[in-house]
Order: sequence, then C-alpha cells, then structure tokens
Amino acid sequence: MRIIEVGGIKIGGQNPPLLIAGPCVIESEAGALRHAGELKAIAKRAGFSFIYKSSFDKANRTSIDSYRGPGLKEGLRILKKVKSELKVPVLSDVHCKNDVKEAAKVLDVIQIPAFLSRQTDLIIASARTGKVVNIKKGQFLAPWDMKNVVRKLESAGCKKIILTDRGVSFGYNNLVSDFRAIPVMKELDYPVVYDATHSVQTPGGMGDKSGGDRRFIRYLALAAFACGADGIFVEAHEDPDRAPSDGPNMVKLSDLEAILKKARLVREAVS
Repeated sequence: MRIIEVGGIKIGGQNPPLLIAGPCVIESEAGALRHAGELKAIAKRAGFSFIYKSSFDKANRTSIDSYRGPGLKEGLRILKKVKSELKVPVLSDVHCKNDVKEAAKVLDVIQIPAFLSRQTDLIIASARTGKVVNIKKGQFLAPWDMKNVVRKLESAGCKKIILTDRGVSFGYNNLVSDFRAIPVMKELDYPVVYDATHSVQTPGGMGDKSGGDRRFIRYLALAAFACGADGIFVEAHEDPDRAPSDGPNMVKLSDLEAILKKARLVREAVS
C-alpha cells in the first residue's frame, strides 16, 4: 500500500491510525481554534495522528434555510489561522470546481464529498493542485466502482489519495455500512478511512434537515478498524445538540477519547 504524507504525518501501513475530525461546519474563528486544540490533544493521548476538518461552505444542505458556513474567503482565513497557530494539517470539502484553486492555497487535504464523487471536472481540478485528495465513496456507489474514481485522479497526476467510506443508501432516509467496502477499496493501494459519523446519519430524515443517531458511532468505528481501516473520519462538537449542522450524527468531544482508545486496541489486535 502507498503511504501518504501530509503535514508531517504518514497515513497507511503500520503508521499510527489517522483521525480526521472537527465540527461539520465552521461556526466562528474562536470556535474553530478551540475545537482544533482540543481535538489535537485528544488524538495525541489516544495515539492517533490528526487532521482538522471543518467546512467553509456546506453547499449540499437539505434546506435553503440551513446554515452553510462563512464562505470561501472567510472560511479559508480561519482554517489558515488554525493551521498556523496549532500546527495541524487542515481539510475541507470543495463543492465547486471554481473554488479549488483558492482552497488549495490553504488546505493540506482537499475533500470531495460523497455526492460529488463522480463529478469528473471537480476531481480533475482537485488532482491537479498537487494536494492530497480525500474522496468519499458516494452512497450510490459499490466499493469496487471506486477504481474508476481513482483512475480519474491518477490520470491528472494525483498519487496522493485517501478513500473514505460513509455507508450506502438503504431505502429512504437511511444508510447502512457494508464493511466489505474497506478491504475492497484497500485493494486499490491507497489508505482507506471510515466515516463513523455520517454513516449514522439519516439524510433528510427530519424533513428540512438530516437526522442521525450518534449512539452507534462507537460500534461502527470499532468494526471499521477490525476490517482494516487506516483511520476514521469523525465530526465532533463540544455541544452537538446546539450545532448548526449535522448535530444528531456528531460525537461529543467529551466522548471521543474513549472511542479512539478502544479503536486503537482493536486495530492493534488485528494488525
């Protein structure tokens, strides 16, 4: 398997497991710095490497009235400050091809959302930045179909790829995780991360917004490491029930460290 390097950390193989974590969306500069600092400390205590994640623009919210974030310019300014002050790599998702060039000036990892995992122009533009690209497997894709996504990235010269699973559509307003996806995608020779929080989401399940059930995050995270995941993606918040986006499927900061420590034990047991 290829070892991917970003911001001084190595991902994949026998390297420490990766935690990609942060609030769903940037709420404020102070909030981003506070969450990133706490998450960095949690990851270190649990033996994980860490990349901070938060979205500057959630362009795929269910309702037109939902909070999307501070936008490209202000969001990147905040992420740049997090990166420089806390010395952590930063990741955010990009929904529009026209935003890729500016985002690449700040981000260490460009993330392509699951809904856009077949958008060729966005994939190619992201690949050409030279940045690490984390691409989420669409809820509508089989894991073996990700070979076509990888080929698109590689065709534009990108060999720094992370693949992330976040479950598959299961009827209306529900997702289910098929953990065969992890070993299947690892056959593509890139690190595989499991999104333990969006996998408990119920898309559009609350009518004008998505629901979810955070009780199951810990179980899915353990299962993912038992199946060979190289890391987990976790949206985390100090007070998820008051978060402006994805609160029902975010883990509380105060609960995260225990989950990570158990997950680390599972990974060590199956290594």
